[in-house]
Amino acid sequence: MDASVFYFFRRHSAYGVLFLRFAIGVFIIYGVQDNVFSWARMLEFRDFLQLRGVPYPLLAAHLSVYVQFNCGILLLIGGAVRLVGLFLVINFTAAIFIAHLGQSFPQYYPAAQLIALGFFFLFNGAGPLSLDAYIARTRKEHHTKLPVNESSVFRNSNT
Repeated sequence: MDASVFYFFRRHSAYGVLFLRFAIGVFIIYGVQDNVFSWARMLEFRDFLQLRGVPYPLLAAHLSVYVQFNCGILLLIGGAVRLVGLFLVINFTAAIFIAHLGQSFPQYYPAAQLIALGFFFLFNGAGPLSLDAYIARTRKEHHTKLPVNESSVFRNSNT
């Protein structure tokens, strides 16, 4: 196939992460929203963790659910995405050891995928259409607009 067909995508490759952020953000929020908005579902998750010997299962349930929910929101807006990546790696590695050991590949694959995506976000960040990029641009602009120290201007002009 002619390489020029893909020129647009090569030229804008930095924006590909936006599609991953949206897909994973929605997936994660959808996966835990029932626990966020229903106390009964949160207690079911607590019981699930308790059966697997997780210490402080109610605390662990809240921690896992709210980390995932907030990570989903942060992925959608592109905020703190490298930190989100770290949380995804930690949370879903724990999920594999707590819930998926002994399961078949299709059963643990979503958690494994989220670990891989966590590493992707750790290495690549949020991309140019993100809160992270906006903050970086405004910080850079702020630092370049700092007033010049008059004494340093006079010192440099006399040498």
